[in-house]
Amino acid sequence: MKKIFFTLSFVIASGLISAQNNKTKAADKLFDRYEYVEAAEAYLKIVDENDDDLYIESQLAECYYNVFNTSEAVKWYGKIAEQKNDAETYYRYAQMLKAQGNYTESDKQMNKFAALAPKDQRAIEFKSNPNYLQDLKNQSKLFEITPATISSDKSDFGAVMSNTNEVYFSSARNGSRKNASFNEEPFLDVYKAIYNEDGTLSEPTLVSEINTKWHDGPVAISADGNTMFFGSESFNESEFVKDKDKRLKYGKIYLYKATKNGDKWSNIKPLPFNNEAYSLRNPALSADGKTLYFSSDMPGGIGGEDIYKVSVDGDTYGTPENLGNKVNTEGDESFPFITNKDVLYFASNAREGFGGFDIFKIDLAKDNEPLNVGEPVNTEKDDFSFAFNTDKKVAFFSSNRAGVDNIYMATPICGVNGLVLVKNSKTGTVIEGVLVSVLDDQNNVVSTNTTNDQGNAKFGLACEKDYNFNASRSGFENAVASMSKSEGGEEIIEILMDPIKPIITETEVILNPIFFEFNRSNITKQGAEELDRLVDVMNEHPEMVIFAKSHTDSRGGDKYNLNLSDRRAKATVQYIISKGIDKERISGQGFGETEPKVDCKKCTEEEHAQNRRSEFLIVKK
Repeated sequence: MKKIFFTLSFVIASGLISAQNNKTKAADKLFDRYEYVEAAEAYLKIVDENDDDLYIESQLAECYYNVFNTSEAVKWYGKIAEQKNDAETYYRYAQMLKAQGNYTESDKQMNKFAALAPKDQRAIEFKSNPNYLQDLKNQSKLFEITPATISSDKSDFGAVMSNTNEVYFSSARNGSRKNASFNEEPFLDVYKAIYNEDGTLSEPTLVSEINTKWHDGPVAISADGNTMFFGSESFNESEFVKDKDKRLKYGKIYLYKATKNGDKWSNIKPLPFNNEAYSLRNPALSADGKTLYFSSDMPGGIGGEDIYKVSVDGDTYGTPENLGNKVNTEGDESFPFITNKDVLYFASNAREGFGGFDIFKIDLAKDNEPLNVGEPVNTEKDDFSFAFNTDKKVAFFSSNRAGVDNIYMATPICGVNGLVLVKNSKTGTVIEGVLVSVLDDQNNVVSTNTTNDQGNAKFGLACEKDYNFNASRSGFENAVASMSKSEGGEEIIEILMDPIKPIITETEVILNPIFFEFNRSNITKQGAEELDRLVDVMNEHPEMVIFAKSHTDSRGGDKYNLNLSDRRAKATVQYIISKGIDKERISGQGFGETEPKVDCKKCTEEEHAQNRRSEFLIVKK
């Protein structure tokens, strides 16, 4: 799906436009008319003459971004990112990389974006769960998919089915019409096919009475199939915005309503809240026909494109209402669809996904977060326009995973997301790095995952089965939990792990190794967990006095190692004191490489690790 379907304001040129400069004049004219393919060709002809021209490179990146040419977009965003420290550039670069499946490099660019825009919801979501991709791959499979036979070799999207088995969708297949300049495909028309009880689809036919010479669709259809809302262009109403400097007329996408009269659509009316200053598109109608959902770039929104709703009472409408940040982000949210159970499906390019636009769902009747519907519906490409007829148990969605927008059918399957939460049984704090294995009722391991820094691990499992969850991690006793048969959705499984008590000898308290970051002395989260165990021992033995010794391996200079180990020892002492232990009961010193545990000249990595240790000697019991 080309991003242009979300953001395009259609245009008729009436003369010359202003340009960045004389060299880019012709290319800029094409760009301002949304003729991105030809604009890119024009910029390419002059970019070699302007190797350091950031403007031309930026225009090229935007051209390819708008037509979803990911390889070329990545190439030019990469060049820009080397010269321009700009948050949105990093974000778009990351999205194009992710759409190519290059998740590692995409995450690097997202980290740069997050550093420049830390308060952006997209950055907050990314930083809160940097390992989100594994969680997405582990979640339950909600649908099986098959290509729909109504797709053509041109763009096809927006399929929606009424309870009378009529499937309406938008398509650029009409070769007799002129091409749209931005993607060199014919203008969009609305088509209709019939869904047969055996799951097949009839040959599509034009819905001629609602199609215009402009782009038309997608549509929303009432449950009884007698009322339609659809998108078309404001040029139908002779409404547009003139740009005198560029001598252009800019149109918008308007929403229209039509009613069925026999087998034909009639009484076509534009909605009263259409506005030539912004677009309204991609409508969806509630089952009772009283609420219309749509997407828009109207002022006052959260992102580039937001989802709104408005009350409907015949031909009377309320005031459009933004769905808020439960649904919308600083990016683009579009293609809403509402089921008869108030579950909203929508597409977003800014939430945690596989790449491009992903499809999400949220139960508007509950206070929960949007859920990525997962594979195989979502891919690293654009996946969008999900419409689920729950009565017929069939959904339609669109994707450009095959290189062009195609329509797919999705049938629901029963799956459950097992969300494991692991906590320390003594402190109640979450534990990361726990290996969790899932076993079925035959004691076969069906999946494994490791908890993140929130103590969570997600598993996509089948309904109607019992499962056991085994948790293991150094420093803790193994723990188990179970999950009974489920009807689907999400089940939370809490596992409490008992910390293993440190070994107390006559001379020392033995903990697991305390790890520090390279060349640093600050206490890590793992180190804090181990030191908390020492605190517990000292609380159980109120007369105990400890001397902490920190050692390094033999790599590095003597003085450097001595200073580093001393800083680490002192950081360890300060942490113990911060936990309420009297400062008279804990002291420490660094010994560098002066007291190796293994005396070796050409030490192995294992021997280096044994020498790089902390010791906690008992001065007084």
